[in-house]
Amino acid sequence: MISPTLRAIFLMLLGLPILVAIALLAPELWIVSAGWIAGVSALIAVDTLLGASVRHYSAKVSLPPLLYVGSADDMQLDLEFAEGPLPARIEIQLETNALLGTQAPQGLRGWDGRNRPHTISVTPSRRGVAKVVRLWSRWQGPLGLIQKRHIQPFDLDVPVTPNVRWVRDEAIRLFSRDAEFGIKTQIERGDGSEFDALREFSSGMDRRAIDWKHSARHRHLLAKEFKTERNHNIVFAFDTGRLMSEPLGGVPKIDRAVTAGLLLAYVSLRNGDRTMLYGFSERPGLNSGFLTGTSSFPKAQAMVAELEYSEDEANFTLALSNLGAQLQRRSLIIIFSDFVDTISAELMLENVKRLTDRHLVLFATFEDAALSQMADAPPDTAQDVARAVIADTLLAERDVVFRRLQRLGVQIIETTPEAFSAELVSRYLQIKQRDML
Repeated sequence: MISPTLRAIFLMLLGLPILVAIALLAPELWIVSAGWIAGVSALIAVDTLLGASVRHYSAKVSLPPLLYVGSADDMQLDLEFAEGPLPARIEIQLETNALLGTQAPQGLRGWDGRNRPHTISVTPSRRGVAKVVRLWSRWQGPLGLIQKRHIQPFDLDVPVTPNVRWVRDEAIRLFSRDAEFGIKTQIERGDGSEFDALREFSSGMDRRAIDWKHSARHRHLLAKEFKTERNHNIVFAFDTGRLMSEPLGGVPKIDRAVTAGLLLAYVSLRNGDRTMLYGFSERPGLNSGFLTGTSSFPKAQAMVAELEYSEDEANFTLALSNLGAQLQRRSLIIIFSDFVDTISAELMLENVKRLTDRHLVLFATFEDAALSQMADAPPDTAQDVARAVIADTLLAERDVVFRRLQRLGVQIIETTPEAFSAELVSRYLQIKQRDML
């Protein structure tokens, strides 16, 4: 890169032929032109020499080890001039790849000694690898006649994973009540149908739990105490096709589904169940096998980060047939998917029916807020009326598909993204409590 001083000298040399031409054609203008050009050149040279030096400038960036989808994180910049004068204002722009979006230029003033720390907040929109390419910096001389530019290459990569920070916080909230009672999870006792112990019957207990044989033997009423069964198979089937790759509230649907799935995976692993992660679009993709114990949660986190976004339609026939062939015992299969109308859902219904013959299927999807808004919008114009009729028709077709799924014995979750995770965990606990597996 050519320094500003050399650039100024180069421009002056380019102006020499013009001065020679003026001296030959109009000698009377020579003195005026030469004086004016010499004065401007002198001011530019002074501004160049008095301005902050490019050679003494450096920039460093500190990145977090991981970034999370839809969550804001800070990157720390440290600008430094080793020696020489400091610019009154420096303008910077961080160049990143599309995963982090375009960072707007920012003007900075004020220095802490010879350093200028600065924080840049970034919010990844999708999973993948975020790249911090380089930092562009520029500042003016004290006279404002020149501008110096510096390019600091970084070429740093940061993986962007599902938002497990929220999963960790939510899991702590769910299990915080266990601290008073030791390590045993409170939701295990009193639910399910697996016998745990006998205890003396007291008022308020379910009379159906009385063990009459043991009560007669001990000559006072004893009741059975049950606990939630363990070691069930929980399968998370993520549709990564075109519909699930579309954004919902600025975040792809599949990323919202993955976040909710990770929360339930942690809960189920802690409850002693076995979890399996399965991804598919036009063909089967991710297959983690069954994981056990909370120690395997980091592996689950790393594997779902590899789920790819696809622009193809999901092939339910191939994906669900392949999944069913791998399951040797009754399992809870949670399908995270979406559909538009009855035609696009027809193949899904046929293949889900095969799974329900042996497994319990839970279909989890998001409410289509856009359709609901169009259907409920005031009919101010003819276009509004037509839009509302079409939206209402599509919503009616969604209801038809949901009713058909319910007749097949499929559990359904359709809610907003904000309530999706809580509803998913609640339905899982309800299924366990009712001994549906």
